[in-house]
Amino acid sequence: MEITDVMDKGSADSFRVLLEGGVGEYEEKKSRFIATVRKCESEAEAAAFIEEVRKKYWDARHNCYAYCVGDRGELTRCSDDGEPGGTAGRPMLEVLLGADIRNAAVVVTRYFGGVLLGTGGLVRAYTQAVKEGLRHCCLGRMRYGAELSVTTDYGGVGKILYLLKNEGITPLSSEYTDKASLRLAVSAERLEELQKRIVEATGGQVKFEKIKELYFVDKEQSERI
Repeated sequence: MEITDVMDKGSADSFRVLLEGGVGEYEEKKSRFIATVRKCESEAEAAAFIEEVRKKYWDARHNCYAYCVGDRGELTRCSDDGEPGGTAGRPMLEVLLGADIRNAAVVVTRYFGGVLLGTGGLVRAYTQAVKEGLRHCCLGRMRYGAELSVTTDYGGVGKILYLLKNEGITPLSSEYTDKASLRLAVSAERLEELQKRIVEATGGQVKFEKIKELYFVDKEQSERI
């Protein structure tokens, strides 16, 4: 489970992030479009990634790019890299934003196939290429919530663990002394209801402590799109 401290209360409650990048290809009238997608958490990382792809595909006619950085998507950039204005970078960025993906960059490399695609054809090709690249990525949803300490006696811990298993929640850690203590990451929308159910399951023999607010993504619930 990946966890980050909350830095800004104005950040979104949830958004998608890349757990693993990927590469996908799309062909349109003999032109080959290669979409390379990678996690980038800063503009410097995105710039380095773009340069890396440009060097790898140095013989391609175009290496267009788009990226969205920040938990609120506050920094976005895109480039048509010589394609007609608005036919590559902007459509690529709209795919990332439409999929609610943050802290990610994509470069679409085009090898020209000898046939002009026209404005509409280029927009379609670059859009489909990014979608194909994302299909080869592993994504997870970063959620806003809290790190919660749950302390109970040994008679109640088994009931709590059973409840958590049914809820798809894996404890971050556990400690057993004279009491049993579990540390959980719980999304904001589930926190109140989960506490209520734990109280009911243990007959009230439980103590909660909200340690801090955070963002977290459960890798066990990752997905591909």
